[in-house]
Amino acid sequence: MGTYVELPGVRTWYESEGAGDPLLLLHGGLCTNETWGAQRAALAAHYHLFLPERRGHGHTPDVDGPLSYQAMADDTIAFIESVVGGPAHLVGWSDGGIVALLVAIARPDLTRKVVAMGATFLPGPQSFAAPETLDHMTPDAPDMAMFRDMYAATSPDGAAHWPIVVAKVGDMIRTQPTISKGDLGRIGAPTLVLVGDDDLATFEHTIALYRAIPGSELAVVPGTSHALPMEKPEQVNRLILDFLGNDAVPTLFPIRRAPPVSDEVPAHGAPEAPRSRATG
Repeated sequence: MGTYVELPGVRTWYESEGAGDPLLLLHGGLCTNETWGAQRAALAAHYHLFLPERRGHGHTPDVDGPLSYQAMADDTIAFIESVVGGPAHLVGWSDGGIVALLVAIARPDLTRKVVAMGATFLPGPQSFAAPETLDHMTPDAPDMAMFRDMYAATSPDGAAHWPIVVAKVGDMIRTQPTISKGDLGRIGAPTLVLVGDDDLATFEHTIALYRAIPGSELAVVPGTSHALPMEKPEQVNRLILDFLGNDAVPTLFPIRRAPPVSDEVPAHGAPEAPRSRATG
């Protein structure tokens, strides 16, 4: 069962279950908490889950004006402060992954670890492998049936508001996010970039995201699309639990994570012999 909390930006619905360190599950665009059905039991066995539904999604009403990832991140920060009461792990899928990145940038004090699944840091036309898919994101499109049904079953705004939300989300994806690599470089929380091998974003964009976040890790789930948490839930759950529950292991031949090689001259004045990046 869920309940509402009054946040500064919007009256927000959330659900919670489990015990342990707090973990936020941040759903995708035009989705509800229903799409976390294959993750909840596995993650709640180890963590205290919090599942807020963002403005205009699920049980949470829409608000006046356009939607933005930044406003949703601000809502999430307010939720962590008022409901969770301290730093939490952030596991976000799609739009939820974008929100998780923005929270990690703005409030490192509230962020433990981040799993950004199927996330982008630039707008759809610049990051999607097939940007033309945005043209088919219309309220009555057959591919939108699952999302349309979830919305009609939960939204306090009623099924008639669906076309308005679809238009707002579509405009948001076409123009947002616009996160710089410099801002991604400010993320200090351990981060896992998790994608399907046939995900919406290009591999080049995903690799750029992975490279921009210091010390981040990358996992590609084979044989999956953007809906990887539903398509291969057991594998996705194992990856999430392993990442959240364990420290990074020392690697034998680090390249990207290798410590910088010192160029200092020894006290006796002779140049120091170069050291292998693999051994530091």
